[in-house]
Amino acid sequence: MTDASERETAARLADRTRSLERSKIRVMFGLAEEVRRESDRELVRLEVGEPDFGTPDHVIGSAADAAREGATHYTENAGIPPLREAIADTMARESGVEYAPEQVTVKNGAMEALSLSMLALAGPGDEVVVPTPAWPNYVNQVQLAGATPVTVPLSADSGFDLDPERVAAEITDDTAAVILTSPSNPTGRVYDEDAVAEVAAVAAAHDAYLVADEVYGRLTYDREFRGAASYVENPENVVTIDSCSKTYAMTGWRLGWLAGPEPVVDAVTSVGESTTACPSSVSQQAALAALTGPQEPVAEMKAAFEERRDYVVERVAEMPVVSCPRPEGAFYAFLDVSDLSGGSFEVAERLLSEYGVVTAPGDGFGDAGEGYVRVSFANSLDRIEEGFDRIERMVRDER
Repeated sequence: MTDASERETAARLADRTRSLERSKIRVMFGLAEEVRRESDRELVRLEVGEPDFGTPDHVIGSAADAAREGATHYTENAGIPPLREAIADTMARESGVEYAPEQVTVKNGAMEALSLSMLALAGPGDEVVVPTPAWPNYVNQVQLAGATPVTVPLSADSGFDLDPERVAAEITDDTAAVILTSPSNPTGRVYDEDAVAEVAAVAAAHDAYLVADEVYGRLTYDREFRGAASYVENPENVVTIDSCSKTYAMTGWRLGWLAGPEPVVDAVTSVGESTTACPSSVSQQAALAALTGPQEPVAEMKAAFEERRDYVVERVAEMPVVSCPRPEGAFYAFLDVSDLSGGSFEVAERLLSEYGVVTAPGDGFGDAGEGYVRVSFANSLDRIEEGFDRIERMVRDER
């Protein structure tokens, strides 16, 4: 295909495709794959937020047995009833959020649940408020729904803690939703409950929803985590997103859910009928086994993540000119590299090309992330140690 014909083809694409920006996490992933193919250099992969553990054996076994016994067909659009009940029970037990099974709809990962929530809640003329730095897909999902993202940079001086006054100032009668991620991707910050409650109250006063992305909620280290819907004054205005991916090392199973008011759940389920019909039948059986079976694997993974978190904090503290907010949850550290030359992407590129470490540029999480790189400690301790040896080498080389 010639350049002219490519331009002609691109011109015929829908306008919504032109406004989307590729996630810089995936950009770095692709660059790393190019380096890997073109050289024999060993890379340390710290860019992707995926547990390095395998899915627990009992989960795999239960899913395989269910598949052999015929659980390979379409299911209800909202998911099989036993799984919806198990999700409701788990949320009540582990995050204090009380939902009936009818208030839960199962989707192909939290990513689909989030995307469908935007299609159900927001549209042309609406705004969705997103405090940043934040997972980059939120902005794209809002734009795909035809709504306008309103990003609110949080202050680095507070370690990117939630600033309710700054967020509330951007909530208007045009606001359809506010998206909060706690623990945060990319900073690992667990937002103060009073701050979350204040934002939720302002949103409710403007008939807007709080979309609480809590996929890392069961991976907190310094305090117990409670779901936002358990303590805000207007839980009927809260939509909770969660998933098996991070907690149970089940990223490839693509199994997540949305919980909230029944009208929202029904709308999301209805929209999902036109996209994927229903979640994978086999993955639902795996999720049922994960939620109702032994939880020791989760405790072991969480303990390993906490050990790695402590190691990362110690290594960063020993480095010249680099710092990071102490991660309180999830498995990310957001390194301040603003004293190094170039912006976030240039620093990440040099780390990859010259030192063989793959990170995610902070500006990919919004303008508030410029001057930072995100590293994932969802990797073995020896690989993390090697990665930080290389990062420190670059820092000392460039001082």
